[in-house]
Amino acid sequence: MSRRVVITGIGVLAPGGAGAKSFWELLMSGRTATRRISFFDPAPFRSQIAAECDFDPAEAGLSRREIRRMDRAAQFAVVSARECAADSGIVFDDVDPARIGVTVGSAVGATTSLEREYLVLSDTGRNWLVDNDYASPHLFDYFVPSAMSAEVAWAVGAEGPVSVVSSGCTSGIDSVGYAYQVLQDGSADVMVAGASDAPISPIAVSCFDAIKATSPRNDDPEHASRPFDRTRDGFVLGEGAAMFVLEEYEHAKARGAHMYAEITGYATRANAYHMTGLKPDGREMAEAIRHALAESRLDPSEVDYVNAHGSGTKQNDRHETAAFKTTLGRHAYEVPVSSIKSMIGHSLGAIGSIEVAACALAIENGAVPPTANLHEKDPECDLDYVPLQAREHRVRSVLTVGSGFGGFQSAMVLRDPREGDR
Repeated sequence: MSRRVVITGIGVLAPGGAGAKSFWELLMSGRTATRRISFFDPAPFRSQIAAECDFDPAEAGLSRREIRRMDRAAQFAVVSARECAADSGIVFDDVDPARIGVTVGSAVGATTSLEREYLVLSDTGRNWLVDNDYASPHLFDYFVPSAMSAEVAWAVGAEGPVSVVSSGCTSGIDSVGYAYQVLQDGSADVMVAGASDAPISPIAVSCFDAIKATSPRNDDPEHASRPFDRTRDGFVLGEGAAMFVLEEYEHAKARGAHMYAEITGYATRANAYHMTGLKPDGREMAEAIRHALAESRLDPSEVDYVNAHGSGTKQNDRHETAAFKTTLGRHAYEVPVSSIKSMIGHSLGAIGSIEVAACALAIENGAVPPTANLHEKDPECDLDYVPLQAREHRVRSVLTVGSGFGGFQSAMVLRDPREGDR
């Protein structure tokens, strides 16, 4: 019998809310954190808006050496890891370091620092041959995503399984899913897991501009991210991180830890179809959902809330709506479904972990976040998407899903730990 896995600590750094408490307050208020890009002049770009984190690394507790050494995404991950560790109350010195692991998800790694360094080495692109004399001594760390998980491992003293998961926009859910599996099979007792991305840079913005995936609603950034709305026209780029302390149930119980949620099922699939395209029937996402529910031994009618990928692109919202109908049947029309990307944008690899945090907090607080900016219902998206306002709702089990470029489709089920005790 596989071991039970629970979340005992949460750390979040998101647009509009640094820390899990502020993050949850933002979601419950229905406020949006999307605005015109301030990190650089966005005027040359089709989409000039994003959901930026108001983040001061020194105020967040990072030393000058850490700030210089780490890319912004790594800084997010370490700050969030420290928060989740403190929140869990775990004393890592009391745990065998070989039984502590780390897994960090990221879609684009140190994009911000790599672009900055290229501009310096090439003299703002003037020189085809770059001058390595101007290179940062930490440039290698920016090239290898493993540096991010190494930083988190050093922060918590982990000497067990340490890895990076990079599966595009499902990286955040897949990172937590992998940590769940490591704990299940007994390779560790504690995992610090989550994801981080800081992609708001000219190169990332131009990439999404090229395929017209992001919203061009530059005159109204607060209302640009509108998943499931008839007038939606693309996602809004974001940034952020969420990290968790995951523990084997008996280990957490023995130390009297508070348990936010139990992870009871996880599955991931690929569609082997198209880099960015999705089939309208949602078959691959439905397959991931079926397996996650089966692993949870949960009947579809028992799902109390669905945290949608809800990117705000035409094809994604139709695709996952079809997947919910296929897997949940009639219950799909009764269960509340919402997308927090409407408020905090799409932080690529990080968003899956940030959404797991929202799900755990929904169980904890007995409420579900709204889908902001949903004013005009799309006839093809005809479920209960919790428009505009948060809703008090008993949440014992949550289904959260992710969809990523490359054809990745992932699903996870979280439950109230007390339900497992019964």
